[in-house]
Amino acid sequence: MKKKIDLFEIINDFILCIIGFICIYPFLYEIFVAVSDGRFLAAGQVTFLPKGLNLEVFKYVLSNPKLDIAVGMRNSFMYTAGGTLAGVLTTYITAYALSRPQIKSRYLLMGIFTMTWVFEAGIIPTYIVYSQFGFIDNPLVMIVPGAINTQYLIICKTYLEGLPYELEEAATVDGANQFRILWNVYLPISKPIVATIGTFYAVNIWNQYLVPQIYLKATGLKVIQQILKDVVISSDGAGEMMQTVIRNGVSINQYNMKAAAVVIAMLPIVCVYPFVQKYFKSGILIGSVKG
Repeated sequence: MKKKIDLFEIINDFILCIIGFICIYPFLYEIFVAVSDGRFLAAGQVTFLPKGLNLEVFKYVLSNPKLDIAVGMRNSFMYTAGGTLAGVLTTYITAYALSRPQIKSRYLLMGIFTMTWVFEAGIIPTYIVYSQFGFIDNPLVMIVPGAINTQYLIICKTYLEGLPYELEEAATVDGANQFRILWNVYLPISKPIVATIGTFYAVNIWNQYLVPQIYLKATGLKVIQQILKDVVISSDGAGEMMQTVIRNGVSINQYNMKAAAVVIAMLPIVCVYPFVQKYFKSGILIGSVKG
């Protein structure tokens, strides 16, 4: 019986390794293409390992004013930081209010929030409303409209409902008001759910393409996803923007530039996730099970 279990585990681990490799290989391939010499890329010699170390491509891509990668990264960082902060604050405060039993209309309010999740306006009505609020070519369009996500609100509310109500009663006896209870009692023990919804908001805003593509037309306001689209189109058309250059004896072609832009766009999220992983799993599980 023991041998069968060991055999199953070996087969299971082998299959999972294959699936994991299939998932991670596209990302690794982009890295290999980015750091390889353009001459090996043109010859089709880069598959599983890079050939001819080429780190100049990252300097070239970030410093090339025609590509605007640095501008897109700056804007994406600003929008992501502001949107994540606004989203976490508004979501947590709203979830706290809706989780309090003394709020008699909490079920009605939660129903209204849920309706906005199920029934969404179309692109044209949304554009008209946003234009009336002055959100066209306005960075606030990346922050204000998405300040509360109903799905994240439900997860956060469920988490707070699972915390002992005796904490609030004890704080009330000590003379604490609701704001002090929120910030000094509940918030310190809500790190898992705060990190979880913060990660959700950050990834969602960082990966936004449709919203900035519709509402942010000015070059100085574009996000990295829009810049990536421009880079891909330029590389497909082999335009002047993506001409092959030689830097420090290393060839940099359109494939290097496109891959480097993709790696630069993905790197921030990949670097942040390991630091919040310990909170991520516990926060999403507790938030979806408790209550």
